[in-house]
Amino acid sequence: MKTFKQLVSEYERLVNEIMPWDLEQKLCSDHQPLVLDIREPEEFAAMHVAGSVNVPRGILEAACDYGYSETMPVLAEARAKEVVVVCRSGNRSVLAAYTMQLMGYENVISLKTGLKGWNDYEQPLVDQDGEKVEQDRAEVFLSPKVEAEQLQVLQPEEEG
Repeated sequence: MKTFKQLVSEYERLVNEIMPWDLEQKLCSDHQPLVLDIREPEEFAAMHVAGSVNVPRGILEAACDYGYSETMPVLAEARAKEVVVVCRSGNRSVLAAYTMQLMGYENVISLKTGLKGWNDYEQPLVDQDGEKVEQDRAEVFLSPKVEAEQLQVLQPEEEG
């Protein structure tokens, strides 16, 4: 059995990753990548990189292929295009980028540090209406909220 963290660690060695400043540079170039935000729709509506498209991780494979109600033509046609996958922290995007590689995407990249790092680098985020999201508000929204019952409690025999 592998944990989520172990899966990410295993697959991040198999995908290309870039830092927020690299994405900033790409977005200012003549050959802009497709920025694919794989967070849930409510996360995307709250804030995202301007111009990005939203395909939640749960329907990614169907969105990448033709013949499904989830098919997103701009994504299905992007197998030879540069695609930068983003999520909140850069973990889900690693798994999504790896899956897309298996599906024949030739130039898929994960944004290391995710939108959290993008915001920390003081890059703009917009809401569903295209309005700029204040950096402090984004910081609160993008910070993980782990409840006590979501933490693993080690039993005394497991601690040592």
